[in-house]
Amino acid sequence: MKSILFITGNPDKLREFREMLKDVTLEHKDVDLPELQGEPEEIAKEKAKLAAKLTGQTCIVEDTCLSFDAWQGLPGPYIKHFIKKLGAARTAEILHASSDNHKARAMTTIGYCEPGKEPVCIAGMTEGKILSARGTKNFLKGWDQIFSPTGDQRTFAEMEPEEKHSFSQRGKAINAFKRFLLQSDN
Repeated sequence: MKSILFITGNPDKLREFREMLKDVTLEHKDVDLPELQGEPEEIAKEKAKLAAKLTGQTCIVEDTCLSFDAWQGLPGPYIKHFIKKLGAARTAEILHASSDNHKARAMTTIGYCEPGKEPVCIAGMTEGKILSARGTKNFLKGWDQIFSPTGDQRTFAEMEPEEKHSFSQRGKAINAFKRFLLQSDN
């Protein structure tokens, strides 16, 4: 299998990708790509295409959204900015104060691009709900402390990494990406 360059400045994302893509030679580079706006697939495609052009290598990028039903899909791809400004606990508090509907959807989109080719996007989604912040594992700078997947009462931050991967949108996207790589190698 060919070597792939993962463009991210997030060490937690890099760790999760490496845990789940053990059979792939995954290199890493922190390239300052512009923060694009739009729909998740558009963002991932543009970032992957730009990364492949800038580096001259086969690249993947990853974009994750967290959408609240009560807020008509917001914050969506802008969750990073909500968490950075408010923190996960405060974001959950504001949602809980504004609505009794705490349903949420987490989506990860992986953009894959070889130099000079059109990008491919692969996504994974997990339905769940927003709880009050709790837990001390996994992405503590993100929203793992407030998201609980459907079928479990714990937040991602209360799960062991392997357990989280089996529920998470990122785990689903990475597994679909592995299948894509196996098919494209044949």
